[in-house]
Amino acid sequence: MFGLADLLSLIISCFIILPVVTFIREAGYFIISGLFGVNNARLTIGSGPRLFKFGVFDIRKYYHINSWFTFDSVKRQSNFAYICIYAGPILINVVVALTINALIANDFFEESKTFWSRFIFYAFYFVLFDSIPMKTVNGKPNNGMIIYELLRYGKRIDFNEEPFILGTTEAEEMYQEEMDKIEKVKEEIKEEIIQNDSSSPDKKRK
Repeated sequence: MFGLADLLSLIISCFIILPVVTFIREAGYFIISGLFGVNNARLTIGSGPRLFKFGVFDIRKYYHINSWFTFDSVKRQSNFAYICIYAGPILINVVVALTINALIANDFFEESKTFWSRFIFYAFYFVLFDSIPMKTVNGKPNNGMIIYELLRYGKRIDFNEEPFILGTTEAEEMYQEEMDKIEKVKEEIKEEIIQNDSSSPDKKRK
């Protein structure tokens, strides 16, 4: 039976654990790519309009599980570099999950054991999702598929129609287009309200 305690657990999972685990996953790209050198790296947190940018961090208005990493190019390009970058999210979640698991096994986090056990669960969920080669719902390959193709065929783009990680410059252009559309809709709604107010019979009688 789904009770109040389950509802609380669901809220904690959705608004604390999942966003943090997602951020850690994307940080895996960032950390590993930094070893090989990437141009214009950016780690975006949240979605919607931008609140502010601080260094490589792009903080958005709406907080949920969305976080993603972008870059324009790798300075030291090689198949090995790309394999390591795409393996970054897998490795970091494995390290974090095993570290927390070891701490729990050694009687740490006794009072919050349930929370951290759930944290480990979601960390390994992302590991499983990233590791098994497959196409995602949007038709793009997951990290496991990209690594598999790199190892088997030695190619990153020929077997994937688009790069899995979007370029930061391209992402910025898409963001600006989206914000321009939103502003345009706002202006159209504002003009429509003004026209309706000016043509209202009640307004004319006044």
